[in-house]
Amino acid sequence: MKRPASRAARRRSHTWRDYRGYLYVLPAFAVYLAFAVLPALHTAYLSLFEWDGVTLGSWVGPANYQEVFADPALRGSVVNALVLVVFFSFLPILAGLVMTGLLTLTRTRPGAGQARRRGMSVYRLLFMLPQVVPLVAVGVTWRWLYGEDGLINETLGGVGLGGWARAWLGDFDWALVAVGLVGTWVLSGLCMMLFLSGVQKIDPQLYEAAQLDGAGPVREFVSVTLPQLRGELAVALTVTTVAALASFDIVYVTTGGGPGEETTVPGLLVYRLAFSAGKVGLASALGVLLSLLILVIVYVVNRLSRPERSEL
Repeated sequence: MKRPASRAARRRSHTWRDYRGYLYVLPAFAVYLAFAVLPALHTAYLSLFEWDGVTLGSWVGPANYQEVFADPALRGSVVNALVLVVFFSFLPILAGLVMTGLLTLTRTRPGAGQARRRGMSVYRLLFMLPQVVPLVAVGVTWRWLYGEDGLINETLGGVGLGGWARAWLGDFDWALVAVGLVGTWVLSGLCMMLFLSGVQKIDPQLYEAAQLDGAGPVREFVSVTLPQLRGELAVALTVTTVAALASFDIVYVTTGGGPGEETTVPGLLVYRLAFSAGKVGLASALGVLLSLLILVIVYVVNRLSRPERSEL
């Protein structure tokens, strides 16, 4: 007769089954560790040195971080990035909600089930197209549109508003707004697609109940659709906020940070400091602080988006 396994053997077998699953994620974790975690730690290490990227660096401790907070240009780049959050995040989310509401305006009728709006695939393609086009191509196109003889100024002149025409990307008052509107155009389609995917999982009976209670299309969207999109709103806010704070492509191609420092953002300044000014330590310190700012904002967004737990 076969003897039963000892308690220690059963414990070893149970422990092996518990940890065997980690072997499947080990390759992905190794790649993440090599290309994300270790470079981030190395960047934090370099931020404690004064180094030009070639010669031997010298230890300066937290001096680079102190310079980030003391230098008006470095502080101004962070302020510009926070301003871009309005254009890269809040406005695209608002536009995405409006487009989602229009595309799902008559999705149900009491007793008739869910109605599918015709041409949805075409709408999705058109609104999502800016997200698919490379940002460098987007920047080049909008730089032409914003030019003194570009389509925007030509249109203003054609409708009798020639006094508003200007070199938008070279205007100290309007350059940051002009760049921000490019981000609004790019990210609105992404937000709309997130919200449309969220609408697909909403129970049609909720709409039927709202319509039986006399709710109109606007009230239906506010009372039923919007509360059900809480998770999608959190994802959209996280993605667009990170895009605003880490923006580089559009700013680099359209204005290069000008005029003056009006559109300089941390991502562009990190590039300048590291590859043009030879201040790798200072660039690393700015990059670390920017990463921490993004992590804090993402954490706050995730905390606020969690569903409230009802107390028993």
